[in-house]
Formats: sequence, C-alpha cells, structure tokens
Amino acid sequence: MDTELRSRSCVVRDFRAEDAPSLSRHANNRKVWLNLRDLFPHPYTEAHAAGYIAHVRKRAEILSFAIDVGGEAVGSISLRRGEDIERYTAELGYWLGEDFWGRGIISQAIGDVTERGFALHGLIRIFAVPFTRNVASCRVLEKNGYAREGLMRQSAFKDDVVEDQYLYAALRDEFLSNR
Repeated sequence: MDTELRSRSCVVRDFRAEDAPSLSRHANNRKVWLNLRDLFPHPYTEAHAAGYIAHVRKRAEILSFAIDVGGEAVGSISLRRGEDIERYTAELGYWLGEDFWGRGIISQAIGDVTERGFALHGLIRIFAVPFTRNVASCRVLEKNGYAREGLMRQSAFKDDVVEDQYLYAALRDEFLSNR
C-alpha cells in the first residue's frame, strides 16, 4: 500500500529511490544535524540517503516517510515502534531542510503522521523527545496536541554538550477526539 497524505503545505509519502539526491542536499546541513540523534550522519551524503531509503523500503511495516514539497523530498518523518510491553507506543522523529523552516510544513506532517499512527497502526501513545533548546520543535508538537510530560535532565550528549530534553506525548483517544 502506497502512502500519500496530502495537505496544503506538503505531501507525506513513501520514499522513492530517486529521492536520494534531494534528501542528501537538504539533510547535509549542520543546523539540521544539531537537532537529531547521532545515528543521523553529518556530513550527509547521497550514499547515506540511498542506504536509508533502501532500508526503509524493505521493512514489513513502513513507518518512515518523505516530506515532499513541490515534488521534492525535503525532509523525513518517522515513527519508531516500541517493543515488548511498549509495542503500542512509538517515538516520533522528524527533520526538514532549512529552506523550508517556518512555513507550517513540519506541523502539518506531524499531525498527518500522528493520525495515521493511531488510526492505521494500532498505536495508543506517540512521544517525542526534543532538545529543550529547540523551541520551534516544542511549539509544533504542542500545536498538534502533544502534551509536555516532563523534563529529562542531562539525558543526551550532542556535539560535545550535555543536553536536556523534554518528553512530549500524544494519546490516541485524546488526539482523535480533538481532530
């Protein structure tokens, strides 16, 4: 089943092999990298993008999507499902190329993917853990009905700095009743 969630600002869709050049161009940005896990490489090459796309496309359950603006993959949004007793929970992760910041694109993508996660994948809780310094990310989560549940002090180490993170979460029943 192909995923294509259309909104006024973007399309959230399955990755395609031909997305690699665009994806690498937008991902190869230190400002983007500073807000992501170290699993996300920097510099980010076309080979990294191609490898990621191939990895995502062979999963049994597709939970990682391209954020498409004007026919070009300019970011990514994913749900990482928990395991064992947390199997109905997923972590939300996302990034968007700097040229597209401040246009409401990531906010729309978060809403679409959150709704999909609850409606089609049986999730009951979706959470995100942005760095406390990433005010824009916190705002878009709140705008989409995610509640700040806590402060995770000194929970991450990024670019040689110990960082605090917030814990945000959306619950299926609350989220779907407010849509």
